[in-house]
Amino acid sequence: MTVAAGVFAPGHLGELTRLIPFEMVDDVLAATGTTQSRVRLLPARVTIYLLLAGCLFAEVGYRQVWQKLTSGLTGLGLAAPTGSALRQARQRLGAAPLRALFHLLRGPAATTAAHAVRWKGLLICAIDGTHRACQDFGSGALSVVTVGDLS
Repeated sequence: MTVAAGVFAPGHLGELTRLIPFEMVDDVLAATGTTQSRVRLLPARVTIYLLLAGCLFAEVGYRQVWQKLTSGLTGLGLAAPTGSALRQARQRLGAAPLRALFHLLRGPAATTAAHAVRWKGLLICAIDGTHRACQDFGSGALSVVTVGDLS
């Protein structure tokens, strides 16, 4: 097992580095050509983890997400970037590495029955308890449809 060096080593950035190994993130950055050309306060790898954490804490801004992401790094002399620096890091990174990481990680749940994952070419999924208002095109009546079953 390879371990990243420095203040942003695995484990320092929480569970995200255990679930999405830094080698995978580095491979995605290399494949998309978005590896930083010089060492910055916020390396591209860390910016990816920041954006992933931002999805988990969507109700707060980048600075609060950064604080949550690096809460285990107290006493290590970590710089505190401004909200503007975090935004600029996100803009420098762009969408390509996150899109590539998504395509690498996405997919149906593991199953031995590949035919059970798709129906008529569509991916099968269920969202429990979601209600949608749908119009019956025959009568024009509006009815509520429940997707999934809560029982």
